Amino acid sequence: MAHIVVLGAGLGGSIMAYELREQIRPEDRITVVTKDPTYHFVPSNPWIAVGWREREDITVDLAPIMARKGIEFRASAAEHLDPLARRLTLADGSAVDYDYLVIATGPELAFDEIEGFGPHGGHTQSVCHVDHAEQARAAFERLVANPGPVIVGAAQGASCFGPAYEFIFILETALRRAKVRDRVPMTYVTSEPYVGHLGLDGVGDTRGLLESEMREKHIKWMTSTRVKKVEEGRMTVEEIADDGSVKAERELPFAFAMMLPAFRGIKPLRGIEGLVNPRGFVIVDKHQRNPKYPEIFGVGVCVAIPPTGPTPVPCGVPKTGFMIESMVTATAHNIGALLRGHEPDSVGSWNAVCLADFGDGGVAFVAQPQIPPRNVNWSSSGKWVHLAKAGFEKYFIRKIKKGTSEPFYESLALKVLGIDKLKEVTHEGPDT
Repeated sequence: MAHIVVLGAGLGGSIMAYELREQIRPEDRITVVTKDPTYHFVPSNPWIAVGWREREDITVDLAPIMARKGIEFRASAAEHLDPLARRLTLADGSAVDYDYLVIATGPELAFDEIEGFGPHGGHTQSVCHVDHAEQARAAFERLVANPGPVIVGAAQGASCFGPAYEFIFILETALRRAKVRDRVPMTYVTSEPYVGHLGLDGVGDTRGLLESEMREKHIKWMTSTRVKKVEEGRMTVEEIADDGSVKAERELPFAFAMMLPAFRGIKPLRGIEGLVNPRGFVIVDKHQRNPKYPEIFGVGVCVAIPPTGPTPVPCGVPKTGFMIESMVTATAHNIGALLRGHEPDSVGSWNAVCLADFGDGGVAFVAQPQIPPRNVNWSSSGKWVHLAKAGFEKYFIRKIKKGTSEPFYESLALKVLGIDKLKEVTHEGPDT
């Protein structure tokens, strides 16, 4: 009998547990450890922040679902990992021993790396968590009552740019509907070297599409920009030249600011040599397996991926939903193989399929693979993206509630976007 522990129950961890259930032997058992017993659908947080959704619309109580699937569920944060002892110590004082561990924690949000940054005692809002989105909603309501300048974007080191683009356009739509847009100057501030870079060196014509949308909506932008500090109503930023020097320093006034932070690995993992990189992200091979501790796997945003190339201001690489599903499926197959005495042979397909909603339209893109050069490099825009994103939200929440593990993104690409083929997982043959 083997005990498999899944650490984290977000987008990656929850479906990881479901897919493992289908791969393990009858005598094996699964335990999910998570600090938050409630799943919330992170892509809907921008809608929460402008009042288009309520918390209960996007949250799911996981404990009864896991129980129905025969999965033990421990609602306690991790405090310490001892990979040599194969033991996870929890905040409630208990410990969990494992034969295999899948780390699916997502990131820690590094608000503290910039003075005055973030919703926890700082002066900027966030849509990274439903709690942050609700706080941003209160700030949005104050903005509608007392209009003023808005800043939205992503700080240096950020690796998730899509929600920043989504939010600035959703916010713009909400302000127009409130009939105060004419009194709200808007600026997009980003570490990206150009609009539409997305940490991926662009996909298709994302640069042209997003710049065009910003011009049409009268949104200014600043790229290769580093946030120096934030004070109440004022953000100090530095524009960085190609050689890394400070080209200019500017103070930007704001009545409302939403900035995405850099990510790092969670504290219990940081500093474990051979398991994580200097930022605390889990090091994995092509089978999602850690080279030093082969009983540990990593999936999702917590995994270390090098940037696509140097940029004047550091930009991380996003881990999109399709990529995460691909990692999960490969990991489930590989653990199933190990349980039966075989070597791992499943490799995730690192493709990106993304729907970025703009409130009354949006941009979609497909990158195959996610890191260039690519076999597929496609982007498009239109009102259909908004409808597709709403449909995806309903589908995925239903999937979590039912405890099912079928992949969504590949069928989306095939049926909606018209892409010929996005193979999710490959199985290596004896000659590969």
